[in-house]
Amino acid sequence: MRRRNAKNAHERVIARSGLMVLDPTNYKGKWKELFDNNNPIYLEIGMGKGKFIIEHAKRNPNINYIGIEKFEGVIIQACDKLKENEPANLHLVAGDATNLLNWFESGEISKIFLNFSDPWPKSRHAKRRLTYKTYLDMYRVISKGEIEFKTDNRELFEFSLVSLNENNWKFLDLTFDLHSKEEDIITTEYEDKFSAKGNPIYFVRTTYKGD
Repeated sequence: MRRRNAKNAHERVIARSGLMVLDPTNYKGKWKELFDNNNPIYLEIGMGKGKFIIEHAKRNPNINYIGIEKFEGVIIQACDKLKENEPANLHLVAGDATNLLNWFESGEISKIFLNFSDPWPKSRHAKRRLTYKTYLDMYRVISKGEIEFKTDNRELFEFSLVSLNENNWKFLDLTFDLHSKEEDIITTEYEDKFSAKGNPIYFVRTTYKGD
C-alpha cells in the first residue's frame, strides 16, 4: 500500500510551488502557457512516487508532462526525488481525477497514462475504478489521443477491457505479459516490485473510436 501521509506534506507541497501546480483550475485551456511552448501534453493519473513520469520527462524534452496524485504524502516523495533538478517540461498536481473536466479544456491532453491504478476489488466500488465509464467519458473529452493502461491485477485488466470495448474505445496494442517483449520499457516503482516477483504485467494501448 502507498504511504498516504507524510510529515508536513501539505506545507512541503506548497514549498515546491515551481514544480507543483497548486490550483490547476487556473490553467484550464492555458497549460501550454504554463509550459511556455506548444509541445504536446501527456498526463499520468495516479503517478505515485513519480518514477515513471520523471523518467519520461527526462527522456523526452519536447513533450510536456503533468502528473496527478491525490495523496500529498505520496506526491511529495516525487518532489524529493527531483530536489532542485526539476525538468522544465514537468508539473505535478495533488488532486483527485474526478476534477479532470475542471482542470483541462477539450482536447488539451495528447496522451493519458494509467499505471497500477487502485483495483477497487469490491463490486460496489466499481465506479471508483479509473477505467469505469464515467472516467472514460472524461478522458475522451480532455484527450483526443491515446490511453496507455498497465496493471498487475488480472481482474481489473479484464474489467477494463470490457469497459473500454463497451464505451467505443479501439485497442491498438494489447498484451498479457508486457515484459516478455524485447523493448526498453519505462517502469513504475510498483511495476519493478511486481515483475521482480515474476508477476505478469498487463498492458493495453487504446484510443476513442468517435461518436
